[in-house]
Amino acid sequence: MRIGDWLQQARAAGVARLDAQQLLAHHLGRPRTWLLAHEEEALDGGARLRADADLARRATGVPLAYLLGEREFHGLALQVNANVLVPRPETEGLVDWALELAPRAPLPRLADLGTGSGAIALAFKHRAPAFEVCASDQSAAALSTARANARRLQLEVMWLEGDWWEPFGRQSFGIAVSNPPYVAEGDPHLAALRHEPKMALVGGADGLLALRRVVAGAPTHLAAGGWLLLEHGFDQASAVANLLAAAGFEQVSTRADLAGQPRLTGGRRRPG
Repeated sequence: MRIGDWLQQARAAGVARLDAQQLLAHHLGRPRTWLLAHEEEALDGGARLRADADLARRATGVPLAYLLGEREFHGLALQVNANVLVPRPETEGLVDWALELAPRAPLPRLADLGTGSGAIALAFKHRAPAFEVCASDQSAAALSTARANARRLQLEVMWLEGDWWEPFGRQSFGIAVSNPPYVAEGDPHLAALRHEPKMALVGGADGLLALRRVVAGAPTHLAAGGWLLLEHGFDQASAVANLLAAAGFEQVSTRADLAGQPRLTGGRRRPG
C-alpha cells in the first residue's frame, strides 16, 4: 500500500485528513510535510499496522493527542494521556490573563487548582519564572503526568494532591487560576468527550459545583488585592460573575475566547 492510499483509506473511515497525516507521520517518524511529497512511496508494513490500529481508535473518537502522546499548549509540548484532559486553545487565554496581571499581583505566587496535565501552571511558570507556582489536583494519576511534564521541561512547580484549595493549607497567593469541571450532568456534548476523564469534565447537575467550591475558598487563600481567574462554559459567564460578586470580589469581568464566546471570568479580592 502506498502512503497516498492509506490517507484515502483514512478519509473513507471518517478521519480528517490532517489528523490522518499527523498519525501516519508519527508512526513513520517523519514530519507531516514529508508525507505530502511522498504519497507514491510504499508504506512500511510495521508502520502500517501501528497506524491502522490508531486510525481505528481515532475513528471512534479517541483524541488525537492521546494517540500522539502530546499536545502543544502556549508554546510548550506537553505529554498527555487518558488520565488528563487534552489542553484546549481557549485555556491559553487564562494563562495570558494571569501574565497580564502578574506585574500588579500583591504576591509573586500563583495557584492552579485542578491542574490536570499541568498545562496552565507550566505555561505560566515558563513565562513568569520569578513567580512561585503551586498546583493541585485530586487525581494522583493526573499529578504524575504533570510532574513528568515539569521534569521534561525543567520547570519548577509545587504539585499537591487534594481537592481544590484543601492541599494548600494556609498558603496565600497573588493570583489563582482554575479550569474546573463545568459541564452539566447529562449534557449532550459529553458523548463526544467520552474518552476523556469524566471527573475533569462534569461539574454536577448544573455544571457549577466545582466553580462554587473554588470561589468559596478563594477569599481565605488570596492576598488582599489578589485575583481569581476562572474558565467556564460559554453560557455560564453571568452565573460565575454572580458567584464572584457574592463572595466579595470586585472588578469582575469576562473575556471571550478566539471564537468570540464568553469563556473566562475573573475578579479581584478587595484590598485591605
